[in-house]
Amino acid sequence: MAPGGINGTALTNLADLTDLGERLVGEVITPGDGAGYDEARGIFNAMIDRRPAAIARCENEEDVARAIRFARDHDLPIAVRGGGHSVAGMSIVDGGLVIDLRGMNAVTVDPGARTARVGGGAIMSELDRGTQAYGLATTGGRVSTTGVGGFVLGGGAGWLDRAFGLACDNLLAVDLVTAQGERLHIDEEEHPELFWALHGGGGNFGVATAFTLRLHPLTAMTAMLLLWRPEAGPTVVRAYRDFLESAPDRIGGGLLYCTGPPEEFVPEDMVGALVCAVLITYIGHEEQARGLAAPLLHLGHDAEMITELPYPDLQRLLDDPPGYRNYWSAEYLDSFPDQAVDRFCRRASDMIVPSPSQHVLFPQGGAVTEGPSEFPLPWRASSWIVHPFGLWDDPADDARARQWAHDTRADVRPWSHGAVYLNFIGREGRDRVVAGFGAENYRRLAAVKAQYDPDNVFRLNHNIEPRPPGP
Repeated sequence: MAPGGINGTALTNLADLTDLGERLVGEVITPGDGAGYDEARGIFNAMIDRRPAAIARCENEEDVARAIRFARDHDLPIAVRGGGHSVAGMSIVDGGLVIDLRGMNAVTVDPGARTARVGGGAIMSELDRGTQAYGLATTGGRVSTTGVGGFVLGGGAGWLDRAFGLACDNLLAVDLVTAQGERLHIDEEEHPELFWALHGGGGNFGVATAFTLRLHPLTAMTAMLLLWRPEAGPTVVRAYRDFLESAPDRIGGGLLYCTGPPEEFVPEDMVGALVCAVLITYIGHEEQARGLAAPLLHLGHDAEMITELPYPDLQRLLDDPPGYRNYWSAEYLDSFPDQAVDRFCRRASDMIVPSPSQHVLFPQGGAVTEGPSEFPLPWRASSWIVHPFGLWDDPADDARARQWAHDTRADVRPWSHGAVYLNFIGREGRDRVVAGFGAENYRRLAAVKAQYDPDNVFRLNHNIEPRPPGP
């Protein structure tokens, strides 16, 4: 191993790093570890290439506490890696210490209590597989590779949220290591103000090493993927909008323009070309789903895949492929009138095709809107989400992909709620961070931050600046 550096100066000596490695159950990886270091520092977004001074692969809470104390003693910035996407690159840092939780990924289910204890480094597929055996599930991300920790702490919207609520609505307890290296168990009775802050406040308050989540019965799941050629888009989007406004809460899904996949059910001329797609998810059996979705099934789609499938398989249906350049954003809308539909559909032609990019419209409502109003999640009151989700190969397309996302947001801004789900965006400035929580919530979160992380040690995130409550 060799020491790293920060701002061109030596991080620390080899003895310090060796001592840290010997004190951890896990391991410490540095630039001197060659290919192992490059593998350990690689993240989902290929646009981001950073070189941390060291990566602490932690195996338990005490490893995390020791890594935090080491970083603070050596004045190193800390990035926390929970195992998922971190599209903005917040899980990696130049010249600092990465606390890598991916070895802390155990999932333990209590079927009688309908709860799961989930390690801070678990990804969604590990949670979903763990609960499936008991006919149980909770709201997860819309793909299997999402990290559970960042997802839950940011609020957590997914295919099941209209029926089961947001992920944080199902959060019962958190184990967390603070900036001082203190280990806390947090729930409604222990540290209740911090418990409130963890329902949407992200990784601002410490390193979450485990979560206890409420589970719900889920024994049957149906997915219906319908494809149209893009010229049908405006008609399809209007029909989809009208359908969702009266659909039962067990219906979820989304509408997206995307590149036609190379699947047997897709006509040859649609493969690799822009298509308009509707994904209907239904908690229940196919026969019931077909009856409820009749208004869309009768629109004359060009291709379909309709099947009952286990929930973990649904989660893999639209998995985001790794290794691409990424830029995501979002606008949350109070309404989606015909003028907004037309703008949304026209802008789809600016998306990079072929690519894994998606020009997405998600519905909210149901248990999302009706859920706990006290959490710092003002975006839950919105009816619709427009989500330009860019993934592409060629660096020459960077400016084009960003512009498409910016223009998409601008097109629908007249109907915007103003709030935004921060897990859906990269670094878009302080105003957007405040919009993610709401101004009054932000002030309250800043007071919690001042209590548990007054030095803003955990700042590589959608950051809440510590500020004690006013007089």
